[in-house]
Amino acid sequence: MTDDGASDSSPSHSTRTILVAGTASHVGKSTVAAGLSRLLADRGFSVAPFKAQNMSNNARAVPIAPAVAGSSAERGGDAGDADTVNDAAFGEIGVSQYVQARAARVTPTTDHNPVLLKPRGEGESQLVVNGRPAGNHAASDYYEEGWHRARDAAEAAHARLVRQHDVVVAEGAGSIAEINLHHRDLANVETTRFADADVLLVADIERGGVFASLVGTLELVPDDVRDRIAGAVITKFRGDESLLSDGLDAFEERTGVPVLGVLPYDDPGLPEEDSVSLPAIDERAAVGASANESEAAITIAVPRLPRVSNATDLEPLAAEPGVRVEYVPLDADLSSADAVVLPGSKNTADDLRACREGGLHDRLHEFSGPIVGLCGGYQLLGERLRNVGAESVRGGDELPGFGLLPVETRFSTEKRVAPVRWRFDGTGPFDGFAGTVSGYEIHTGETRVIGDETPTDSDAPRRPFAADGRAGATLGIARGNVLGTYLHGLFENDGVRDAFCDHLFAAAGKSRPTGDELAVSPYDRAAALVSRLDLEPLGFEAVGDD
Repeated sequence: MTDDGASDSSPSHSTRTILVAGTASHVGKSTVAAGLSRLLADRGFSVAPFKAQNMSNNARAVPIAPAVAGSSAERGGDAGDADTVNDAAFGEIGVSQYVQARAARVTPTTDHNPVLLKPRGEGESQLVVNGRPAGNHAASDYYEEGWHRARDAAEAAHARLVRQHDVVVAEGAGSIAEINLHHRDLANVETTRFADADVLLVADIERGGVFASLVGTLELVPDDVRDRIAGAVITKFRGDESLLSDGLDAFEERTGVPVLGVLPYDDPGLPEEDSVSLPAIDERAAVGASANESEAAITIAVPRLPRVSNATDLEPLAAEPGVRVEYVPLDADLSSADAVVLPGSKNTADDLRACREGGLHDRLHEFSGPIVGLCGGYQLLGERLRNVGAESVRGGDELPGFGLLPVETRFSTEKRVAPVRWRFDGTGPFDGFAGTVSGYEIHTGETRVIGDETPTDSDAPRRPFAADGRAGATLGIARGNVLGTYLHGLFENDGVRDAFCDHLFAAAGKSRPTGDELAVSPYDRAAALVSRLDLEPLGFEAVGDD
């Protein structure tokens, strides 16, 4: 690195980069990358996660890398782009790299995911470079106008990481064999090249045709990338592994690529990277510990917003024994639900239009149970959205909201990104909780109370959240059984989650089941899963030795 923090673009010879690439999306790359990060960290290596380019609306607020924070040349935002408002230097990265940094026992920074694309709808995405907004682009515009800048940022971020760590565990995106993208495949092909990475090729056997996927991928990758593939991993296997032996032998003989391991089907419980695992917008599907139980469980309905973001907010609830988190279409009947949680949205205005078309507005007014809105969901619950052209792909000035909270949100180009700690005095479905809560904010738009702000009736809005120097409604408000807040990660706070679940079970007249706490963290479970891999072809001969 030069004195001003810029990269000289040459990887360190003492640092290895492992690229966990896939034959397709959702084959287990994130889990393998997280498991390797924890496994190698526990063996004494200094490990950093990395994903050159991610596409996800599940993001986390993290510190901007020190070399970037003060450098106008490497910051994401241009003049006229959205301003990022924070008390310190914070930016956005995809949730998978946040998780992998925790697995690696390092503080997550924007260098771990220097380029993030956040889909907004209508074929357009917000480009986030080094944690900061850098404009909205259609796919063709991005590749013509923004891709080279993004590649430079990714290469510089990787160069900084290799100077600080022994191992970089990089994650690819989708399939490494997309031949129409090879000349602009930043997360796979370009990362292999500028990082001089050893590639671990991951394939999902549950999908069927695993050997065809592996062989086809090897046939289609560029020759120089093919030469860097150190081995293959088969994931999500159920049954007797000995039945695969003939296929494994034939694959290795045909390709010369060793299979470094076959991993059994297991879900360590890591947050999902994106909405691939969610049901389609017109489908109804439950997730969580009690997904297949109905009589003994309470059900939390989550309207499936077309542009849902940070759906990981629901995962702590879905992991609770006896709790069914059920994603439902916007026209679904809510009468069987015990509560409704409206998740975040990358495009609140256009999701509001979709909700009204589906009739969700009327069903929420008829619903008598608790309703919680998180970030974009909070904005939907208000009286109106103003200046929506600053946020909506479809433009516009003003839209009526659901009218369940006496607030309005005005959009601008200003964006708030920051981890936060607030005081929360529980109310409504959170009654009984009082204390400090932590999480993060990632949103545009500012929300304020409208109408008489000091009413005396029992239905008056309450401001249960408090933070120094912040007005209550900018954090969240409640009225009756309805609460809205900008706090992502609300249900990751154990006391908040317990108060909410206790309220729901009591209201339903059901006993809340207790489950044994997991003795092993999700990161350690992921490490145990990948510990059966033969890492010798990757240069870690002693990793498997105790």
